[in-house]
Amino acid sequence: MVTDQQVRRLLKLMQTEATQAVAAAKSGMDEKTARKYSKSGWLPSELKKERTWQTRSDPFVGFWDELRDNLAANPGFEAKTLFDDLQRRFPGQFSDGQLRTLQRRVKCWRALEGPSQEIYFPQLHHPGELAQSDYTHMGELGITIAKQPFDHLVYHFVLTYSNWETGSICFSESFESLSDGLQAALWELGGVPRSHQTDRLTAAVQKSLHPDEFTQRYQALLNHYGLIGRKTQAASPNENGDVEQRNHRFKRAVRQALLLRGNPDFTTRKEAKGTFYNPSVNRK
Repeated sequence: MVTDQQVRRLLKLMQTEATQAVAAAKSGMDEKTARKYSKSGWLPSELKKERTWQTRSDPFVGFWDELRDNLAANPGFEAKTLFDDLQRRFPGQFSDGQLRTLQRRVKCWRALEGPSQEIYFPQLHHPGELAQSDYTHMGELGITIAKQPFDHLVYHFVLTYSNWETGSICFSESFESLSDGLQAALWELGGVPRSHQTDRLTAAVQKSLHPDEFTQRYQALLNHYGLIGRKTQAASPNENGDVEQRNHRFKRAVRQALLLRGNPDFTTRKEAKGTFYNPSVNRK
């Protein structure tokens, strides 16, 4: 393949060499190719045409209408979830390497037809410095136990540097659930970070005019584990952005599993917990 550098050398040598054949030889190309570029006056990169055709057949051409309908009905579907479902339903028809093709098509669909995306701003963290925790309400997922609504929360604990995380089921944002969740997380972690941050949770943070920063029971809990307490500013959830983002990803993962399961109803709470709420989340 002739490069721009070779053609530039050819054009320069043609001004000094006796024949075009000699200039072509010194430029590393045959005389016919040299004649082509000397006549056109264009470099190879300038002559290259953008490819507008596919080099291979689209493996999803017979399935895209179905996939697009699934995305339109449930925009939360991820390409990998849809791809895994196709591989399961049509064994041997799709190879693992074709996932990237579907991901590009789904990405294009989101850009042209999908809903607007949330924006998250990065934060700088250091190892061993900070843990954040928060509650996330799971009721919106529509999980039921024996056809009865299973309205619950997950206490979510995250190390902001490594994104190591764990969580536990609870039913209110009380001090008891905060204490149980935080202590269970620290014992599972096997260590204690330098500080622990919550949002302005009433079970932990005093009102703005109160002389103390934290409630008496929460401060005692912090002192017991040697933790420095931190809280977000009022109306600034972005300051707890790491755990907020992990909340979003955790709920998205549960939602994906529910979509594939096809039914959000479970026989018992133990069955639901065993399916989605293992003792440790530990995702990155």
